[in-house]
Amino acid sequence: MVLLHPLSDFIDWDCAVSDLSPTYWYEALCPQTGELLRLPRTRLVEKIAYSLMQYLATDDRYSREGKMYGVLLVEQPSGAQGILKAFSGLLNGSSVVAGWVPPIPGREQVALDEARTLTELETIKQELITLKQLPQRQQYETLSREFELRLQALSLRHKNCKQQRQEKRQICCETLTGETLKVALEQLDEESRQDGIERRILKRQRDEALQPLKQLIAAADGRMRELKQQRKELSRQLQAQMHAAYTMMNFLGNSRSLQQLMPGGLPTGTGDCCAPKLLHYAATQNLKPLAMAEFWWGSSCANGDKIQGEFYGACADRCQPLMGFLLSGLSPNYIVSQSTARQEINLTSCTIFNHGEPEPPTPHSQAEPGNENMEDLPLVAGSFKPTNQPQFQSVLTDFSYSLGNLFPGGTGGTGKNGGTGGTEQMLPILYEDEWLIVINKPPGLLSVPGRYFENQDSVLSRLRNLLPDGNSLTAVHRLDRETSGILLLARDLQTYRQLSQQFQQRQVGKVYEAVLSDTLTADRGVIELPLWGNPENRPYQQVNWQYGKPSVTRFQVMAREGDCTRVEFMPLTGRTHQLRVHAADARGLGMPILGDRLYGSRAVANRLHLHARELCFQHPQSGQMLQLEAIAPF
Repeated sequence: MVLLHPLSDFIDWDCAVSDLSPTYWYEALCPQTGELLRLPRTRLVEKIAYSLMQYLATDDRYSREGKMYGVLLVEQPSGAQGILKAFSGLLNGSSVVAGWVPPIPGREQVALDEARTLTELETIKQELITLKQLPQRQQYETLSREFELRLQALSLRHKNCKQQRQEKRQICCETLTGETLKVALEQLDEESRQDGIERRILKRQRDEALQPLKQLIAAADGRMRELKQQRKELSRQLQAQMHAAYTMMNFLGNSRSLQQLMPGGLPTGTGDCCAPKLLHYAATQNLKPLAMAEFWWGSSCANGDKIQGEFYGACADRCQPLMGFLLSGLSPNYIVSQSTARQEINLTSCTIFNHGEPEPPTPHSQAEPGNENMEDLPLVAGSFKPTNQPQFQSVLTDFSYSLGNLFPGGTGGTGKNGGTGGTEQMLPILYEDEWLIVINKPPGLLSVPGRYFENQDSVLSRLRNLLPDGNSLTAVHRLDRETSGILLLARDLQTYRQLSQQFQQRQVGKVYEAVLSDTLTADRGVIELPLWGNPENRPYQQVNWQYGKPSVTRFQVMAREGDCTRVEFMPLTGRTHQLRVHAADARGLGMPILGDRLYGSRAVANRLHLHARELCFQHPQSGQMLQLEAIAPF
């Protein structure tokens, strides 16, 4: 069984110098020495990965389930180079597949227990699905909404009747006396009592209709909690067995079980990811790693943060904690200290070109989980795709940037997070004074750092590294990673509080520009849908009349462009993913924003077509109104 493939199985062209440029670094500290160990992802290994994608696209077996795949470029003792390829977990139910790196030793010791546990887990999963899709849930939501509308209509009618009675009482008091006045007033009081009785009857009807459904749903929710606890315990037991059995080797020749490496415990599936399998196998076969790339293939994962054909770094939960041990023993060329990690590169004369033109010899930026795969510079939407592989090409925005203009002070080489200058890449500044700074955020970049290692690159972290007063900066609001446009940051705590108060009191004017993935018939309108974030399916938001928070968006059509519609969104509230859900949900506009894979857009697009175009607010110091605009780049 051939596991080490020659390069000719994947590529048939000579590698230019730029092919060796790193686009991302797998890195961690050596547990023995504390040195920073690094293994790059390069353009060459990305081309190899694209070739593997072409192969995967020819066989439906690889599209049935979404998973991570990886390739490792290695050097044999003879000096010849070769390719190892691996998949995460199981491939169509099998852990051993011809031509692919085998699982880390230890799985066979727990194979029977694993099979039995997986069967139990699948049974639990199916019961959970059944309970979650209980038809009574939809019945409850529908009836709740119907009664809510009936109560609103009744309240409105009663309000009008009350106002009419008040007017009648005043007239009666002015025109009637004695017993006649008394009878007239009692009649009006009786009408008021009848209104109250009518309202109580409707509420009682609502409770009688909803209570049985509510009890059934509560029982189902209780059963789901029991099943989830049972699932958690089964997974924990299997995890402990596997972690004790799985043994990995590094390039020093040391072997450790997962349990020894992380005695505090690791998530289920640790050791089955591509990176550990590839590095362990290379270490056992005396192969020297040169570069590695991991990408997602198949259907998008449940929360939509993995997209077919996109590259991703080491996962924070399962791979990153092992990376220091796995990389230990690599040659000194791959061990770099923090002080020597960056190299100065003169990029003054380089230009980022439109799609189809030659590529400049610049390193890529890191592609983080959940990002569009943004390479070259983070200010450009889209990603490099070889021109001989059209199904993987992305359309770049029709403009070019001079690197000298983007980085007037020069730029470093590959920094901590990979890419050109790492976290020290300058961002377009729309406005700046001693109290605040306004950035035109590019798509694919976080507003503030995330929780995990691979999500540290953000507008805030870059500015904190670049500006002398960066440590005092605070983001006043946030934009989604995929959304571009105006982002406001305060330079001191007092300014932050004053600006935050304007946002909270809805005194800030916000205009977004978007392209919808279908033709919208209405010219303008208002969307009011309560949004709720399911904690079991983050970051996905959904309309929920019971738990959702009120959210309001005004919209107006700007133009109809072919099968798409360009619109302006004016959000009156600021809920997570508000515009994206209001656009995609059938009770809103019923069509997702172009490029919004999370909410159902299937159209080919190089990015989410949502841009924060205008921001209007009162300057906290001068009191003047600032109206800022950043033209949409699509």
